[in-house]
Amino acid sequence: MKKRKGIILAGGKGTRLYPLTLAISKQIMPVYDKPMIYYPLYVLMEAGIREILIITTARDNSIFKELLGDGSKWGVHFEYAIQNEPKGLAEAFVIGEKFIGKDNVVLILGDNMFYGGNLKEILKRANARENESTIFGYKVNNPNQYGVVEINEQGKAISIEEKPEKPKSNYAVPGLYFYTNDVIQIAKNLKPSARGELEITSVNEAYMKKNKLVVEKLGRGMAWFDTGTHDALLETASFVQTIQKRQGLQICCPEEIAFENGWIDKKQLENLSISLMKSDYGKFLRGLAEDID
Repeated sequence: MKKRKGIILAGGKGTRLYPLTLAISKQIMPVYDKPMIYYPLYVLMEAGIREILIITTARDNSIFKELLGDGSKWGVHFEYAIQNEPKGLAEAFVIGEKFIGKDNVVLILGDNMFYGGNLKEILKRANARENESTIFGYKVNNPNQYGVVEINEQGKAISIEEKPEKPKSNYAVPGLYFYTNDVIQIAKNLKPSARGELEITSVNEAYMKKNKLVVEKLGRGMAWFDTGTHDALLETASFVQTIQKRQGLQICCPEEIAFENGWIDKKQLENLSISLMKSDYGKFLRGLAEDID
């Protein structure tokens, strides 16, 4: 299988969350008991991605490095880059050109959370497509508030519209994109939109015109949250709290997926739990290690 690297786009000013984000990145802010960036990070790790570029603002770069380090504690490798101005999601591939190299790539937005029992299976299918790109469709009641994708019987995208007045489907496009390596050149050749940004929709349209854009539907039992507003931030935190309290599990725990993937061993997991032992999070990690014979 062709190698794939990951990018988390954690730039921008988070203006929809002002005044919370006047002094700190929204992707550092808590979603219940974890920093927001843990949730998209977990998705990449669940997909088997071990080389990850984290794109931040110049102001917040040092904070992310302090929080996440080089990734070795989780058996992965992090690199960091800066997006000086919010010039569109597709700029991530221009900024990350050297990091991506000749590999395929997956981009996830730093304020998106995905959770569900069949998530790993869906990510595995997307990752296995070496010569086609994959976006995702999530059924919503108010599609006119999102980017909307129309899907044919073969599971390919045939139209994509941003916040249409008359949506052609109820499937919104979340902030998770699996692309082939030519996304770099596609992004570099884009012209800025009317708002001065390199639009991810334009990237998707380029693949759609080649009939190489597959849509994976996130069906019943899957949860997707965009935590970019105050209400969404609270809603997501409440969801995480409910699941964790009722089931005694952790949602989107990087240490857990690193351990399950065999990227860290029992001793490393125990060591990671030590500095966190005053929290339920640390106690959960210790419990994981103790459950292993």
